[in-house]
Amino acid sequence: MTPANIVGMAVIKGLDVIAVTDHNSCKNCPAVLAAAQEYGILAVPGMEINTSEEVHAVCLFEELKAAMEFDAYVYERLIPFPNKEEIFGKQQIYDTKDQVCGTVPNLLINAADISFEGLWELVRGYGGVMFPAHIEKTANSLIANLGFIPPDSMFKTAEVKDLTKLHGLKKNNPYLEKCLIISDSDAHYLEHIHEPKLTLQVKEKSIGGVLAALAGEL
Repeated sequence: MTPANIVGMAVIKGLDVIAVTDHNSCKNCPAVLAAAQEYGILAVPGMEINTSEEVHAVCLFEELKAAMEFDAYVYERLIPFPNKEEIFGKQQIYDTKDQVCGTVPNLLINAADISFEGLWELVRGYGGVMFPAHIEKTANSLIANLGFIPPDSMFKTAEVKDLTKLHGLKKNNPYLEKCLIISDSDAHYLEHIHEPKLTLQVKEKSIGGVLAALAGEL
């Protein structure tokens, strides 16, 4: 799962756009975006944040600079617990030549001291879009961890891994009726990257176009 290999596999699969969303980190986004430019594919910088409620949410940004500023903001709010590679695996940072150029010392899977409440406004302040991840899962999801979708939520998109559960989710959570529902590969291995079987309607093929659709601005 090096940056160039991720982008290369996405090209082989025939994808038009990908997003890279490591847990609580955007540090490999520069290398991914550089590879994407070389391969001619659109890549969106992002992060899958783990909030203080242990809710996973996807945060996507129009500008790489803003993504890296958000990365620094989140990292300062993580519990400073050193990563143990023998238990949790390596946390490597890659350069534009697909070579390891550093590691992240503190464990990235911990919850950040950032609440889901207010996350939409926080991410929008960085020019980005936020939506809850894999909401049907029984762990680390908005519905599982909070027990409900707060009625004053502002997100316009929700991610569902298993679309066969969408009907039940909407039945029990009316808020979803007004949301764009997306599904993606959420790949942690190259072979898990999906074929282009789903589409997203956008005004233009650009990062801004993708984020506008996810923000409900079509």
